[in-house]
Amino acid sequence: MGIHGLSKVIGDHCPGAIKSNEIKNYFGRKVAIDASMSIYQFLIAVRQDGQQLATDSGETTSHLVGMFNRTIRIVENGIKPCYVFDGKPPTLKSGELAKRLERRKEANKNLEEANETADVDKYTRRTVRVTPEHNDDCKKLLKLMGIPYLVAPCEAEAQCAALAKAGKVYAAASEDMDTLTFSSPVLLRHLTFSEARKMPIDEIHLSKVLEGLDISMDEFIDLCILLGCDYCDSIKGIGPQRAVELIKKYHSIEETLKNIDQKRFPIPEDWPYKEARELFHKPDVQDLDSIEERVRKGVEKLSKNLKGATQGRLDSFVTITANPKVPIKRKAEDKKVDKTPKKVKASSGSKKGRPKKS
Repeated sequence: MGIHGLSKVIGDHCPGAIKSNEIKNYFGRKVAIDASMSIYQFLIAVRQDGQQLATDSGETTSHLVGMFNRTIRIVENGIKPCYVFDGKPPTLKSGELAKRLERRKEANKNLEEANETADVDKYTRRTVRVTPEHNDDCKKLLKLMGIPYLVAPCEAEAQCAALAKAGKVYAAASEDMDTLTFSSPVLLRHLTFSEARKMPIDEIHLSKVLEGLDISMDEFIDLCILLGCDYCDSIKGIGPQRAVELIKKYHSIEETLKNIDQKRFPIPEDWPYKEARELFHKPDVQDLDSIEERVRKGVEKLSKNLKGATQGRLDSFVTITANPKVPIKRKAEDKKVDKTPKKVKASSGSKKGRPKKS
């Protein structure tokens, strides 16, 4: 889900941080893509279009079709993608995952009772879930396509942000706004949308967000927690506008809690905002140097194999063809031996049947 209302906050307070581009503008750019979010989009898109695809055995293939087509489009436009898959979710996220499960169960129940098309679409979206099987299918596809991918230890968007922050890629591509909270310098939204939706790619720069809001990165993380994130609930009664005002005035969640009327704005019980803050500051991500070392060794092996001579099969060099000047021998079974005695033609001066004179 990301950060509740963050896109609206940025649009209202620092619209200059967002610019829209066509996909061709990213020619030559390396981009880390949130794979699980992309797969979810593919599953949602085909259900909305009524084009859920499956094999004869009933196994869904929509995610594979979406991944294949979008990746081809990305590569055709000169972008170098690296997909990042979710690892194990943090313990702090268990509450959010439990809520999603309940919403999914409720959506399935409502879907059975829904009559209007709008209701069907709404509840159908809520029933979609990306499974480990979906992820494994897409990993196999990407491997066959020669597209790099990695599995994050924890959140995919955090790993994407780490790659962008370290300068390994130009940007992180995801629909989750918390990619910015994980300190990605540049966030691309709508990159994996289909061309049929005709939506431009939104490029959001973190530095311009902080400049437009006139806050530090630490204050921005606290703002995102106040808005509501995957790791803890928001404070009832504090919406996006008030959250911005409180952080700009008090600069931290601790000072905000000291100065607000907690009867009017009740704090959630056992509110783990400190743990959430720690996750955003120090996310669990793969060591980037080790990733590069694995890639370098892989490239060296590939280059060595491509340059080295390999022995081929004899029949790959010699092609046997029939010589039109040499008659083809008939098979023995096709030959027919005529054993009938042939008539001998009489020589000149002799008459047939006349006996020779003694």
